[in-house]
Amino acid sequence: MNLKLYVGNIPFGASEEDLKKLFSEVGAVQSVKIVTNTYSGRPRGFGFVEMTSQEDAKKAISMLNGKTLMDRALIVNEARPQKKRGGEFRGRGNRNR
Repeated sequence: MNLKLYVGNIPFGASEEDLKKLFSEVGAVQSVKIVTNTYSGRPRGFGFVEMTSQEDAKKAISMLNGKTLMDRALIVNEARPQKKRGGEFRGRGNRNR
């Protein structure tokens, strides 16, 4: 099992510290990252929490999946490996037609 967990449906008002506090109640947290929009800097509603042990990660999934944080039910499961983004940026196509 992976030690990195996907956390979805995060309230936009929640901070990384809020998530760390919540997950620390279950076990030892190594890192927390809420994904933000590159341009606006606003949270996108999901993030990742890395636990220090597999036991803590399993316990976090079972105890926190569906738990309410700021009136939103969190989605917690094992993070999948990031897919490679293929291809190169081609812009708006060939303008010299």
